[in-house]
Order: sequence, then structure tokens, then C-alpha cells
Amino acid sequence: MKTKTLLATAAFSLLALLAASVQAQPVMKDGALADAAGRTVYTFDKDEMGKSNCAGPCLANWPVYVAPAGATAKGDYGVIDSAGTRQWTVKGKPLYYFAGDAKAGDRNGDGKAGVWHLVK
Repeated sequence: MKTKTLLATAAFSLLALLAASVQAQPVMKDGALADAAGRTVYTFDKDEMGKSNCAGPCLANWPVYVAPAGATAKGDYGVIDSAGTRQWTVKGKPLYYFAGDAKAGDRNGDGKAGVWHLVK
């Protein structure tokens, strides 16, 4: 019973994060790139310029930082099509959230597996 409750809570949290992840252009907050709400965003070393290589199980832990319809490139920030989703980029690198960040300002994903990094 507890396992079902935990799974349901985790699924709801992930859905809420995904639903809230459609955001305006990234901003610098406290020395790191974040969304307007202050949630840290990350880059993935295995991505290519202008192309996301995070798929399937990877996206469960690293949800895409979704750009709203009509978002356009401006300065260092751009938008790519990533598996049918518009994803923000910085200097061509796709941006993601980390599912392990519980609140604005958390930076728990920085350095994960040696390939995930916040942008300073």
C-alpha cells in the first residue's frame, strides 16, 4: 500500500513538473541559469549542438525545459524541436530540469554521472 502511494505521489510530482515546465526564456538566478520561477536548468554533455540525446528513461529524470509556442531565439537562447517538443537551448545546448530538485534554487543535478551541469 505504501509503495502504491509513493509511486502515485512521484508520478503526480513529475506530471506537475512537466506541466509547469513550459516557461519563458531562461534567466540567471543566484549565479546559475534557471527558469522564471527559479528552478535550476541543466545541460547534458552527451547532447550535440542543437540536438537532444536524452530520451526514454533519461527524460523521466531530466524533463525537457519546454519553450512555449511562439518562443524565438534571442541572444544566447534558442529553441529546438526535440521529439515533437519545443526545447530551450543556451548556446545551442538543450536545457533540462532535474526531477530530484524539489524546489526553486535546488541544484541537486549538478555533476550527476559526470555529464549533467548547471550553467553558470
